[in-house]
Formats: sequence, C-alpha cells, structure tokens
Amino acid sequence: MLGAHVLWDNGYTGKGIKVAVFDTGLSRDHPHFRNVREAIDYTNDEKSDDVIGHGTFVAGIIASDYEGCPGFAPDAELYIFRVFNKDKLSFTSWFLDAFNYAIHIGIDVLNLSIGGHDFMDRPFVDKIYEMSANNIVVVSAIGNDGPTYGTLSNPADQSDVIGVGSIDSFDKLSTFSSRGMTTWELPHGYGRVKPDIVTYGSSVLGSNLPKLGTKCRTLSGTSVSSPVVAGAIALLMSSVPQDRRHLINPASIKQVLIESSQRIGDANIFEQGNGKLNLVDAFKMLQRYTAKVSFSPSSVDFTDCPYFWPYCSQPIYHDGLPTIVNVTIINGMDVSGQFIAPPKWIPGKNGNLLHVGFSYQELLWPWTGHLGLHLSATKAAANFEGIIEGFVQVNITSPPRLGEKQPRFQSMMLPVRVQVIPTPPRAKRILWDQYHSLRYPSGFLPKDALDMDEPFDWNGDHPHTNFRAMYQRLRESGYFLEVLNSPLTCFDPKSYGALLIVDPEEEFFPSEIKKIEEDVRANGLNLIVFADWYNVQVMNKIKFLDPNTKKDCTPVTGASNIPALNDFLSNFGIYFGDTIYNGEFTIGSRTGYYSSGTSIVGFPKGGRLLYTTLSNLNRQILMSLSGTARVPILGFYQTLSMEDELSSTSSEEDQNPGKIVVFGDSSCLDEAIQKAGARYVDDCYWLLDNILQVTQEGKDLNTLFPGLTQIEGHLLPYEGNDRTSWSLPKRPSDLSEMEKLSQVMHSKDLQGDMCSSHPFQVNEDKFYWESHHKYHNLSWSNRAHVLPSEYPTYPPDTNHNINPQYLYPYILIILALVLLLAHFFRKKPTRQQARSSSEAVQEAVAFKVQ
Repeated sequence: MLGAHVLWDNGYTGKGIKVAVFDTGLSRDHPHFRNVREAIDYTNDEKSDDVIGHGTFVAGIIASDYEGCPGFAPDAELYIFRVFNKDKLSFTSWFLDAFNYAIHIGIDVLNLSIGGHDFMDRPFVDKIYEMSANNIVVVSAIGNDGPTYGTLSNPADQSDVIGVGSIDSFDKLSTFSSRGMTTWELPHGYGRVKPDIVTYGSSVLGSNLPKLGTKCRTLSGTSVSSPVVAGAIALLMSSVPQDRRHLINPASIKQVLIESSQRIGDANIFEQGNGKLNLVDAFKMLQRYTAKVSFSPSSVDFTDCPYFWPYCSQPIYHDGLPTIVNVTIINGMDVSGQFIAPPKWIPGKNGNLLHVGFSYQELLWPWTGHLGLHLSATKAAANFEGIIEGFVQVNITSPPRLGEKQPRFQSMMLPVRVQVIPTPPRAKRILWDQYHSLRYPSGFLPKDALDMDEPFDWNGDHPHTNFRAMYQRLRESGYFLEVLNSPLTCFDPKSYGALLIVDPEEEFFPSEIKKIEEDVRANGLNLIVFADWYNVQVMNKIKFLDPNTKKDCTPVTGASNIPALNDFLSNFGIYFGDTIYNGEFTIGSRTGYYSSGTSIVGFPKGGRLLYTTLSNLNRQILMSLSGTARVPILGFYQTLSMEDELSSTSSEEDQNPGKIVVFGDSSCLDEAIQKAGARYVDDCYWLLDNILQVTQEGKDLNTLFPGLTQIEGHLLPYEGNDRTSWSLPKRPSDLSEMEKLSQVMHSKDLQGDMCSSHPFQVNEDKFYWESHHKYHNLSWSNRAHVLPSEYPTYPPDTNHNINPQYLYPYILIILALVLLLAHFFRKKPTRQQARSSSEAVQEAVAFKVQ
C-alpha cells in the first residue's frame, strides 16, 4: 500500500543500514529474518527469547523476508535489544545501558514501539537527545490513548524524535491513536504539534512467534505504525549513495518525511501531524535533498479548517490574551545551530493590525529548536473584521562542515494568516484559569475518578486537551474562551463575563484571593468553579511503591486542592468538604453522574443549593462499608458589593456584583474520565451551558435549575453536633513534595513580572491591578492576613439546634428584666418624675452613642 516495491524494484532493500529494535526481544532462530546481527537481553529473566510476541512483530514489520508478511527492509542489519521482561516490565537503567551500546556500535535507526507519560525522567529524556546528537534517527510510537487529546507518549513527543500516529486501511485516523498537543509546556505556556506523521497501524500483518504455529498475524496500535516508518526510513537510507550519506541525519530524514506526506481528510494537525507517510514521494525528494532549515508546521493559517484546529476555531480580537502557536525549527544543516538575530514580523495585508511577540531559545540542539508566536490584535483592530497576513523572518546559522571555512546560514520566511473580528461583548468572553492546574509527571497528581485504572492525572487539563469537547461546546454556544497561564492578578476583570476554574491543584497567592473578591463584588465578574475529590486518608490509601526509585509514591494533593480552593472562596463563605461521593444526580429532565466528587459544606445565607443522595466513597475505600448521604453538590450565590456585604441592598452607583456558582465534581467535563472510567461517565456540558445562561445571559435560575433549595441561614462547616468549631479539610502534614511543584508556595511575593503574558502583549493592553501594592509582599505562608477568621462573625443559623447550656445566660437576663419592670410599675410615677426619668435615659443614650 505504501509502494515499497518501487524501491525494491530499483534494488534497494535496506542493505548496509543498522536498525535497532528496543522491545520484548526476538527468538534467535526465527525463520523470518536473515540478517540479525546481534540480540542482547538487558532484563533479569532466565530466558532471553521473546515470549510475548510484541518484539517479534515489530522486528518483522521492519525486516522480515517472509513472503507472507514481508518487512520494508529485509536486508537491513537488525540489532535486537530486549528491554522488557516476560511480565512486560522495564526499568530506566535497562534502557540507559542499551542506549549506550547502540551509540557505541553506530546504529542508524532506532525503533521504540514503547512510551510512557513521564517526560520528566531526565536520564531517559537526555539519553534520547544524546542518541539523536550521535546521528541516530529515533522513531517512536505516539501512544494508544486516543481519542482523548493531550495523550502523547514520551519519547515520541520530543522534538528531535519522529513521533508516529496510526491510520486504518481507509486512511482514517485510528480511534486509539493518541492526540496532541504536547503537555511539557503547561500550565505556563502552550504545547507543540505532534504527531509528526501518521501511517498504517490498524490490522497490519506481521511476524508471529514460531511456537504459535501460524507464521503471520495481525496487530493494531501505534506500536505497529512506528516500525512501518522505521522500516521505511531504513529502506530510504539504503537508496542514498555513499557520496551523499553525509546529508543523512535525524533532521534531514524528518524533513523529507513530513514534506512529502499527504494530508488525510477530517483530521486536524494535533491528530495527523503533517499527514500520511508517502514513501515514493519521500524517495524522490531524498534523491535531490540539500541541507536546509525548515518549519513544522510549514505555515500558520487560522483560516485552514479543520486542519488547523484549534487555531481556526476561534478568531483573534483586540484586548484578548495572546494566542500562542509553537513552531518546531528543523535544522538539517547541523546538529547545532542558533538564531543570529531575533525573529522579525514582516507585515503583509493588514499586517500592521497584528502584534507578534516571540519566545524562543537561541540555541538549536539536537537538530531542532523552538519558535513561539504570540499573536494579538492591536487597538486599531478593535472594530476590524477580516484577514491579516504577513511573514515571520528567522535567520539561523550552524558551524561549518569539514572542509568549509564559513558558517552555514539560512534565512527563512514563515507565512502567517489569521482571522480577526471585532472585540466580542464582555458577556460572551470566558476566561479559563490554567495557571492553577498541575499535572503528572511534575509530581503524583492523582486521577480525578477513583474507578479509573490509570493512577495519574496527566492530560494537561487544558481546553485543547482533555477538555476539548467542553471547549467545542462553548464555541458552538457563541462563547469565546481565553486561556490565562499567569496568576489571577494579571487580567482585567472588566473584559470578561466569567472566570472558569476547573479542577485546580495549585495553591493561590494571597493577592489573587483579594483581587478575585474585588473582581466579583466590585467589577461584576462571575465566578464558576468545578472542584473534585480530596481526602488525605484516601490519598495515603492509593500510594504505591515506585519500582524504579523503591520509594512510596503518595499524591501531593487530591484530584483538586480543596484546602487551597477553600482559602480562595472563604471570603464569600463558601467551602467544600473532604467526603468523596459517587452517584447519579438529576436537574429537571437531565441526569448526570457524579464521579468521585466532593460536596459543599459551607454556603452563605440566601444562596441556592441542589441536594442529592449519593454513595459515600470514604466508607467504601477506607472501611469497606457502604453508605449514602443527602448532600449539596451545586450552589448559586448572588454576591453583595464590598460596601454592602452586611446589608441587604447594594448601591445603585456601583456595578452589579457578580454571581458565584460552584459544583463539586469536574469528571463530567473531562473527556479522559468519560472514556476511561470503570463506569461510563456521561458528559455534563449541558450543565455548564445552563450555568452560563444564568450568569451571562440572565436567564431564570428556577426555570433552568428546578429543585434548588434556598437556604434561610448560613450553611456552616460545623464539626458534627459541635457548634463551637468548624471542620474543614486540612493539608497533608508533609508539604515538601507540593512545595517542589508549586509556583505559589516558594514565591516570597507576587511581582508584576509573574504575569507571563505581559512581554507578548501590546503595551496598551497590559493590565496592572491597582491594589497590587497592598499584597505583593504577602507570601503564601502569610495568607491568613487575607482570609476571614476561623469562626463566623455573623450569628449562627436559627435552624440549627442550640445546646441548652448556651441558653442559661439569656434566661437569667430575661428574668432580671422582668423583675425590674415589675418594680418600675409597682408605683405610678408623677409627671415630674416621668420627665426626669426620660431626660436621664436620653442622656444615657447620648453618652453611649458618643
């Protein structure tokens, strides 16, 4: 199907190319292979043969010479590295030893039909860089965690590696093929485009274990599509004459593959990368290749839909946060290179209406580099609607090759085309808080639904990864979603209708707590929060022994950092608890599933709550007992202005204060949970849509949310029947691991330069909070200065039962008053006595007021 016979007919079969396969091994006497040069076992098993079949199948795709299931390069020299044992387990140390030997023997192509989520395993990641730097073309499977976005595996997500996704025989993207973007850059940036390329990985025919009888079998997965590309590369490299072999390197091979690839229909850039492998066109291109520098993607076009999703899904407008597009620079001139000048925006049609900021590393190594474009419309484009065009100029230099006297140089132009619209109304603009989202592998951040097999929360929690469907729903409903990857002090509340905080794990700066209180009460910003489970005992229950480090791995927080979220909401009197609940909930005619969520334990008087009966997971997980409870999970509160917090009316001169909506679970918004849970979790985009109709469009709350209970008194988080103390979730006793991850906890203060979007915004759009100076020296450890006292200043809810011992003083006072009144009326006073008494009372009252 890929035209390998064209190269075979020309006499190219992979001869002279060394291909390494890191996998489950290969039987030494397998009849399908004629050129296995070496097979080494790095595991601790007694037998070194492949007993699983995965490594055999992968090797067969690359170099089998059996007619029934031939490989691409049957004459390639195979080097088999067994790095997985019979139980499919492996260790970083095994890989490192194997990598070192592969470098030593001069491997040309390395296939890794493996992958994991830990892109922060520095020894492994750095060794992959070293492999590339030693001119080894590394090919790796992108992963089988699709169709959810943000599911890329490492090392396929590294820029120097050729990451391969899967399509079926009809050229449709395989459902299981992992999707981009990369999540290395989150939460403070934006991901890169991956996969690089896709090819066949569904029901592919390959070699079987000899002992199983049948000589060939079919297999599906990106573990299959990766060796398809690796075998194709070996075949292509064997077609290059010796006098041109110096042109072959990881960058030139990647350039040839992606520039000759063909787009497939109905798949965007984070699904198919640059397109489908085209072996014949790659062969033709390789024959005339000259060393160069190129971009991936080769252009930035916001009008190219659906391919250029998500960029084509939302136009740019003035006053919006910059849209970030990350471009990979591929340097075929040398393993190293550098920018000799900053990138430059060259305006084309309407180009002066676009502000372009740049982020990049001056050094390119190995073979690749990064260029970030931060795009925003200028003030002159506030009412503009149309297309803006231009180019980004980049000048790259690399060291001279052997025999050359001058450094190599290339100037490149990246075409840019964006769609711009007039600034949308405030009510249609939603701000997503990305800054307070943490994810594995920076630390053990646990899964959001406890019935999932996957232990980690690793998808990035971004509107363009596992919250993609939610983002699409918002866009279809006419909302514009902007992503804030800076602290909450960095945005102008008057530009947005609502702030959306979903499943936060990070702590909050004291200044953020005060600013959002001001934003809601004084500037009319609506606040919508979707929380998730938290319980220290459960966190300790799900810890496990890391086989690599031999240490216990304990979550640094729950699915949400509820203690931090309670701090954040405390000035509104809103608190979540640490009991975990599961079960169905109903709102009107709609039903949803609450999957490992928390409940509301504190809420202000006058608020409206949705109560529902759910299963208590704390009892189930910690005590193996069942139990249910009727608890509030959804709350609506119309805040009062800051001046009128203690009164029932607000000033007409002030802007109407905003609304607060809280919900105790985020799983129904998360595609990763919906697709991977032990119980299928239906989405609740309808819930978010109805919330926004209330907060943004002023629709009737009772119509959209029938069954809410308006509370007549404050719901307070009392500890059982004790009305003298509160019971709120507490942080773990050991915060050392959280401190390593947190941008908040170890910062002494919150300075203006932490607003990371500022360097890339137009000067006139930069926002500085006027009250920032009051709090910028207030560290997280001193956050109590901005929080309310532990106990309420308002009177307790009259609906609560009062302990009789607290009534005795009041009874005594009443009896004393009765005795005084009886004594007073025993003898009727004269007119003069009455006048004198009245004057005395007035004098007493006047004195008290003074």
